[in-house]
Amino acid sequence: VPPGIWRGRWVRGGREDWGWLHLLCHVCVAGKFLSLEELRALVQPSPVTQATVGKWLSAYGIEGCRGVGTLDFLECTVARAGLRLLPGAEFHRYVSGERSVVRSPAPYSLRGELAEHIDFVGGLHRFPAERKVLSQAWATEEEVAALHRAGQANFHLGVTPAVIRKRYNLTDGDVGAVSNNSQACAQFLEQYFHQADLAEFMQLFGSGFKHHSRVDQVVGQQGRGMAGMEASLDVEYIMSTGANISTWVFSNPGWQGTPCLVLPSLFAVSCEGVAAMPCLRPTETHRTDLPRHPLTQPPSCTGDSGAGCRRLAEGNHTFRPSFPASSPYVTVVGGTTFHNPFQVGDEVTDYISGGGFSNIFPLPDYQVAAVRRFLSTAPKLPPASYYNSSGRAYPDLAALSDNYWVVTNRIPMPWVSGTSASTPVVGGIMALINDRRLQQGLPPLGFLNPALYQLKEKGASTVTQGCHLSCLDATVQGQGFCAAPSWDPVTGWGTPNFPQLLRALLSQ
Repeated sequence: VPPGIWRGRWVRGGREDWGWLHLLCHVCVAGKFLSLEELRALVQPSPVTQATVGKWLSAYGIEGCRGVGTLDFLECTVARAGLRLLPGAEFHRYVSGERSVVRSPAPYSLRGELAEHIDFVGGLHRFPAERKVLSQAWATEEEVAALHRAGQANFHLGVTPAVIRKRYNLTDGDVGAVSNNSQACAQFLEQYFHQADLAEFMQLFGSGFKHHSRVDQVVGQQGRGMAGMEASLDVEYIMSTGANISTWVFSNPGWQGTPCLVLPSLFAVSCEGVAAMPCLRPTETHRTDLPRHPLTQPPSCTGDSGAGCRRLAEGNHTFRPSFPASSPYVTVVGGTTFHNPFQVGDEVTDYISGGGFSNIFPLPDYQVAAVRRFLSTAPKLPPASYYNSSGRAYPDLAALSDNYWVVTNRIPMPWVSGTSASTPVVGGIMALINDRRLQQGLPPLGFLNPALYQLKEKGASTVTQGCHLSCLDATVQGQGFCAAPSWDPVTGWGTPNFPQLLRALLSQ
C-alpha cells in the first residue's frame, strides 16, 4: 500500500490506540505523486462492496449518503429508527454544559456478509476530548515585544517564533519564495482558528522575517465561535516557521464526531477534504492532529502520554503504542524542552513525548539499523514484555514542545505545551526545504522517512538526556524509554538543524 494511503483497521483489545497523534502525513513517494484518479484506482471499494453496503443502508431507510471522489468514504444521516442497523449498540445522550452528544457505550456488530465490506463505523463511541490550556495568563503588547527581543538573545521567557528560529538556525531570510509551494494543517472537534488571532500573532511575533498573516484556503466548515487553542497553535507556528508559504487548513465540521462508514480507507476527515479538491497541489506539507480510534474511549492525549500504558486481563501491564503514529507511512514528531528553561540552548526529552513500538506494523526496512543499534546499546531498557521490539518504532524527529506563546481569542497566552507544538514547527521546516527544492527545479520531498533514516545524524541535533513516562506500576515505576546518543524511541533522530538538514535533503 503506498505511503499515505491506508486501509482502516479495527484493532481489538486495545492493542493499539488512535489518539491525538501529532505527525506529518505524506501522500507521495520520492517526489512522485498520485493524481486523484490514480488514488481512486487504488483505494476505491469494489462494485460488489458498493452495492452490498447500499442495499444494507436502504433496508433501514438510509438514503442520500454523501461520498467523496475516491468512493471509499460515506457520511450518512441516520434517523432514530435507522440506529437498529448496528446490533449491540445502545445509544444514549450525554450532556456536558450546554453541549450534548449521542454515543453508545456498548460495542456494535455487523452481519457476517458485511464484515468484508466495512472496515469500521465511526462517531459512535469516542467522546470529544477537550485540551485544557495550562495557563489563563496573558500579556500586554509591550510585554510581548520584550519577549520577542529576549528571544533574539539566549535568554527567553517562553517559546516564540524568534526562539524557534534561533534554536534551529533559521535566519530571517529563510522564508518561502516560490508561488507553487504550500503547506497545510487540520482542525478537529470544533477546534477552529481565527484569522484575527493569526494576524495579531504575526504582528506581535513576526517582525524581522517575511510572512503571511492570513490562511489562504479553508477546506470544510469554519466555525464562528471561540477559537480553539489547538487550532490556533497549529496555524500560528506552521505559518511562522514555514513563513511566507501559502497555507491551507482542513476542517472537520465539529463536535458531534459525525458517524461515518469507511469502505475501506483511513483518515476519513482528511481524505474527504482532499478528494473534494482536485486542484490540490502535490507540493503540500501536511501537519495533522488525528482523532482517536472511533471504537475506543479516550484517555488523555496519547501523543503527550509517553510510552502509554494499558492493563492486561491477567493484571499485568504493557505500554500502549499510538496509531497512526506507529504507522510506517507517517513521519512522527516527538517533544523536547530546554535543559535550562530560560536559556535558548541544549534540549532534553519532554517527559510527555510519545514513543514506542507498534503492535501491528512490523519494523520497516528503513529503520532496522537505527532501532537495532538503540536496542543493543541502550544501558537500560524496560522489560521485554512491555513492548514489541520488532514493531515499527517512533518518533522519527522531535522539536520543542514546551512553554509556547499562542494568541487565541485575541489574547496572548503563555505556557502552552504538547507535541501539538513541536509538529507544526517541523512541518514548517519541511515546507521551507520543499521551497528550496522547487527553486532548484527538484520535486518536493514526498515520503520523508527513507531519506531521513539514510541521513542518520546529519541535519539533526541528537537529544541525549531524559526519559518519558509510562506505567505507574512497581516494575517500570512510570518510566518508559530514555534518550540515546543516536536514534531513540523518545525523540527519534533529535531536533532539526535547518542548514544541515537543508543541505542533506537537497541532494535527495
